[in-house]
Amino acid sequence: MTIGRPSRAVRKPSKYGNERVELDGQTFDSRREMERYCHLKLLQRAGRISDLRCQVAFELAPAVRIQGRKRPALRYVADFVYREAGAAGDTVEDVKGKVTEGYRIKRHLMAVLGFEIKETR
Repeated sequence: MTIGRPSRAVRKPSKYGNERVELDGQTFDSRREMERYCHLKLLQRAGRISDLRCQVAFELAPAVRIQGRKRPALRYVADFVYREAGAAGDTVEDVKGKVTEGYRIKRHLMAVLGFEIKETR
């Protein structure tokens, strides 16, 4: 033990005040996201939605080299993707507490690809 340092790792609080939670072995970024997942599971059991998936990644732009340095692909990770009964395509959903500038850009790029993000607050 040293003076002035904690004896164990101290977890830094979240930038937006959310707290990671776990349900049935699955980790969610916030309690609100976990609650929405539970609601979607009920809708799936009732037959109103199907094919519920969590944390689905979409590639918005491929990896590139800029000034000799490799930059990774630009990705958007949706909280949930599912098919609503009678719908022709999938619904992409994101649980939002605060809309950031980075999210606005990714939402715009998703629209260019033909996906409209359903935002749940």
